[in-house]
Amino acid sequence: MAGAPTIGALFAQRVIIGVGDMAVSNNSIVTLSTYALGSCVGVIVYDPVSKAGGILHLMLPDSTISADKAAKQPAMFADTGLPLLFKALIGVRADRSRMRLFTAGGASVLNGADPFKIGERNSTAVDKYLRANGYNVVGKDLGGNVNRTVHLEIGTGKVNLKMPDRIENFSLG
Repeated sequence: MAGAPTIGALFAQRVIIGVGDMAVSNNSIVTLSTYALGSCVGVIVYDPVSKAGGILHLMLPDSTISADKAAKQPAMFADTGLPLLFKALIGVRADRSRMRLFTAGGASVLNGADPFKIGERNSTAVDKYLRANGYNVVGKDLGGNVNRTVHLEIGTGKVNLKMPDRIENFSLG
């Protein structure tokens, strides 16, 4: 029957990652999604051999502003969320040497100037951590003044990046 859905499509699962949270998977029918990356930064990671991936949606660059909050929600901060993400990826059999990364967000979406420059500070904290730890960042869409939504298909490594004015697709596979 033409146009019939595949078995995988019938059972596909979407996992939504909220603000200050993360998720990893090695289940090929899962799509990880995070919405409304404004000043927040999304770190998208994929291992094409083990077909394992994850998304971190971090809000702030540095956990020292609230040690109590960082203890309860470490994914909220770059300095505590990034190590947590990579540890979780190793737990689903991703190999550090094969991980391919994409970062998105870090915008200034407030009307007028952002005196705190949260988006810029988030982007800088993420870039600094990833460079210092030798991760393979293959692409980024950071800055500007628009929100972004990101979807990662675990089975293929396909990334869908949506902004108000355009949609881009690329592969981490």
